[in-house]
Amino acid sequence: MSAQFQIHKDTIDQVSQRADIVDIVSERVVLRKSGANFRGACPFHNGTNATALTVNPSRQMYHCFNCGAAGGAVKFLMEIDKRSFSDVVLDLAKRYNVPIQTVEPEKAKEIQRQISHRDRLYEVMALTTSFYQHALYAPQGREALAYLSEKRQMSKETIQKFQLGYAPAGWETLMGYLVQQKQIPMKLVEEAGLIVPRKTGNGFYDRFRDRLMIPIHDTRGRVIAFGGRSLGDEEPKYLNSPETELFSKGTVLFAMDKARDEIAKSDQAIVVEGYFDAIALHQAGIGQALATMGVALNADQMKQLLRYTESKNVILNFDADKAGITAAEKAIAGFKELVFNGTVQLRVLTMPNGKDADEYLKQHSAEAYRDLLKNAPLFLDWQIDQILAGQDLNQADRFQKSSQAIAQLLNNLPVDSFFRTHYIHTSAQKLSQGNSYLALRLEQDLRRQLRNTRWNSNKPAPSLTTTTNALHIAETQLLQIYLHFPQHRAYLYQEIAEEENVEFTQSNHRYLWQTILNLLQANKTSLAAEEPYPDHLVQQLQILCAEKEDVAQQLQHLLWLDENSRIGLLRPQIVVRTAIAKIQYIMCEKHEKDWLSKYQTVDVIANPEFGYECQAKIKEARQRKAEIRKQIEVNYLDLSGTGTSTSEKNIIEF
Repeated sequence: MSAQFQIHKDTIDQVSQRADIVDIVSERVVLRKSGANFRGACPFHNGTNATALTVNPSRQMYHCFNCGAAGGAVKFLMEIDKRSFSDVVLDLAKRYNVPIQTVEPEKAKEIQRQISHRDRLYEVMALTTSFYQHALYAPQGREALAYLSEKRQMSKETIQKFQLGYAPAGWETLMGYLVQQKQIPMKLVEEAGLIVPRKTGNGFYDRFRDRLMIPIHDTRGRVIAFGGRSLGDEEPKYLNSPETELFSKGTVLFAMDKARDEIAKSDQAIVVEGYFDAIALHQAGIGQALATMGVALNADQMKQLLRYTESKNVILNFDADKAGITAAEKAIAGFKELVFNGTVQLRVLTMPNGKDADEYLKQHSAEAYRDLLKNAPLFLDWQIDQILAGQDLNQADRFQKSSQAIAQLLNNLPVDSFFRTHYIHTSAQKLSQGNSYLALRLEQDLRRQLRNTRWNSNKPAPSLTTTTNALHIAETQLLQIYLHFPQHRAYLYQEIAEEENVEFTQSNHRYLWQTILNLLQANKTSLAAEEPYPDHLVQQLQILCAEKEDVAQQLQHLLWLDENSRIGLLRPQIVVRTAIAKIQYIMCEKHEKDWLSKYQTVDVIANPEFGYECQAKIKEARQRKAEIRKQIEVNYLDLSGTGTSTSEKNIIEF
């Protein structure tokens, strides 16, 4: 619905007064109390900071300190749903029982008609749900009820929780109930997707007949569609509602309304392929499960799901047979980029003996299933295993095919990603089948192949801007120089100590730097150019990190310097100056955005002094950014004056 009228100011004011920002934001974001405010992950960018978004209930405002998004309840819904101001205000007016007035009073009746149309569709779906539930316990639903309770082993509580029902076998049973008994207009029932026009002649017939009915809910728990499973040999086995004003298959995940709180609590989402897998998991007490309804997950659905898991932890649990593996690969295809760039921590769980989750839980405990979840491999490990499955690597053609497929897979990883280094190493180990000499040669070959292939990304190269990737590169370069170029340690240490706004923001980098400072304080290392023996500091750190497997993996790209990285650091002092300048630039840009956001969200007319302060801070940050950019350009000239290689150019580019 798109409003073609002007809403009266009184209605807008009342909506603004009654709408609760915490209620509205918490429907889309997991919020946690933090003093007088609430905090959560920002839904407007792909950041992983679970406290970036602040929601202030007293001021009825939200603000993200990373991307600068800010505003009130109306703006939040406009931005997140991409809807017009009028449409959002009308929905909120309905939600909070605010009388609707327009600048042109004669249009008020038309507005109310548009709003009530969606309400009536929801009412039709609710009536249909009750009808199907009643039919399940009637004599005609005996077979469907037996299927649920005996074959599927569902409890009465689960059947009621998911509002499962039965569509009678007659051609016009539901239509007769809705149209004749409940006096629902035929047109409205058709718009709800419940009846279908006859191909010959006039009239309609029920879309769902002699099927077990599974209601599909939106995130607010309202029924918006149905999935129907045939009880006999009728095809298709599963039949879903068509696209309607209420239902769009590409935006809905089955059981999301029931799973989101448990996803937030467990910090984990389990995505299964079928309705009954999700229902069985909920019945077993594993409430973070939801289903894809037979379609590939897309990036928008995944981003919607990631709002509820702080660590972005998603486990894909499809059948282990060939069809299930194909379905898993299809499901992943729509959001692969989110996996490769680290936005999603995706794991793939394939069940023993080719079972699905529903079958497995009939024979095993919920605890056994949880153990499987704990051991589910990351997507890349799973994908590599799929490539190698059934291949005789002793045969040259099979070996070549497998190694090329792995190289093509790893080429999706960003060049600077430590995951790429890790998987090059582990892939070489698997391909070598335990031959350590061959493993070293294969690792070199894989690196060479990937160096000669451009990173498979459609994104443009990032510019001089506040990005996690830019910080990661700059901080990585500083730490690599400190670890592997002892003659420059004193210089680097002094530069970091003396410069403003220079700190390690990445958690693994911060951990490593603090560990180095602790070793310095304990006199177990020094800033001297000469070490007691080669790689003295690196070996100490490797021993310390070996006790923490996850930390060791995250620091592998720092503790071990590959050929490309060493070439890129051949002029360490210039690299240090450039990296520090990049970090300072990013921090200045962040300060500028913070002050700009404050200026835009605070009433500067009522508080002019604060407005002047904001303007001064913004100007100061912009001037400092210009100075830093000049310094970076000078560093670039220093490099280019000696004949800049491609690797050297990458040093000063974000």
